[in-house]
Amino acid sequence: MPSSKSPTSSASPEQPGRPVPPEAPELIWLRPERTGRGPKPAHSRDSIAAAAITIADAEGLDAVSMRRVAAALGAGTMSLYNYVPKKEHLLDLMLDAACGEYRLPPAPSGDVPADLAGLAHEQMAIFRRHPWLPGLVIARPGIGPNALRYTDHFLAVTAPTGLPGGTRMEAMAMFNGFICQFAQYEQTAAAGAKWQAEMVGYLTQAAMSGAYPNLAQAFATAGPPADPDQAFDRTLDRVILAILASPSGS
Repeated sequence: MPSSKSPTSSASPEQPGRPVPPEAPELIWLRPERTGRGPKPAHSRDSIAAAAITIADAEGLDAVSMRRVAAALGAGTMSLYNYVPKKEHLLDLMLDAACGEYRLPPAPSGDVPADLAGLAHEQMAIFRRHPWLPGLVIARPGIGPNALRYTDHFLAVTAPTGLPGGTRMEAMAMFNGFICQFAQYEQTAAAGAKWQAEMVGYLTQAAMSGAYPNLAQAFATAGPPADPDQAFDRTLDRVILAILASPSGS
């Protein structure tokens, strides 16, 4: 649909004037980091992301602001907008910088379950280093260069399954979602021992009430609380089995 212009606009067909510059891309990945003109910039996207990650690791994601990052870099807050136009772009840079921590092999081994398990443990290690990251992964799609490198590797790992590419992308979303949720639960449990104890007591009381017979049966056969790493591996095995199962119609 053609745009509508006011008759008095200097850029109207009747009164040609100075051309309107094209709108800047919304995605930071479509914006060049440098134009090639002028002196070398004092900062880079990598250094800005690293400063923001240091703040988030120490104080949480809510502590990250353009002002705090600028202060950490010894720069003026307004000057930072020349590199990162808005806060959402800063979050995208942080997410992709964290994705750069994956130690991916040059090529998959061909053992799909083993390769997926290795990828999952890499991801959990990154999440444990950066507790703020799982929530950001869930909230914002990672499409930067490092995130695409991860995606490409996941698709290569799952290629031997013979599943269509779209199905494997869905499997990646399920795989990543499970790891994000497990990491968040692990953080919650570690941060709230009192909450954890009260939750166990509450569920035990509910199971003993007789109102929830299936819950009571599950509690009766559950055994002692599992080690977090063992629980992760057991649940991961089920997720991998689900990924390898060919859905009907695929």
